[in-house]
Amino acid sequence: MKNKLRILFLCTGNSCRSQMAEGFARNLKSDVLEVFSAGIEAQELNPMAVQVMREAGVDIAGQWSKTVEELNNREFDYVITVCDNASENCPYFPAGIRIIHRGFDDPPVLARNAGSFEGELDCYRRVRDEIKAFIEELPDCLKGNHTE
Repeated sequence: MKNKLRILFLCTGNSCRSQMAEGFARNLKSDVLEVFSAGIEAQELNPMAVQVMREAGVDIAGQWSKTVEELNNREFDYVITVCDNASENCPYFPAGIRIIHRGFDDPPVLARNAGSFEGELDCYRRVRDEIKAFIEELPDCLKGNHTE
């Protein structure tokens, strides 16, 4: 049996986008991927992210925000940064780990001018759906797409 690819989804605060990616990957790709998420810093899990993920049938309420350091030096095949800040400030990873940037808009920033609670949720839903589409393409979309 082939080993699962070990993937870390990295974001600034590990509160929203990386948590969504981890949730979808666990839900849709657990047969081929072992996934984790972390942030450059730890922030509280975003309740709106939890809500829109629940709407999509994925419960991330039991996940928690953590930093890379809290992952106890786990080894990864890929680190996927899901926001520009994490890409620009990506911590050092040992040689051989492939680092890929696949940025997604920041739902809290998008939601600032939404005008209503439902409008705010729609911002989160759009990013959620983009993340899901990306996860559905894993691991095939990783081939030949990395920097070291």
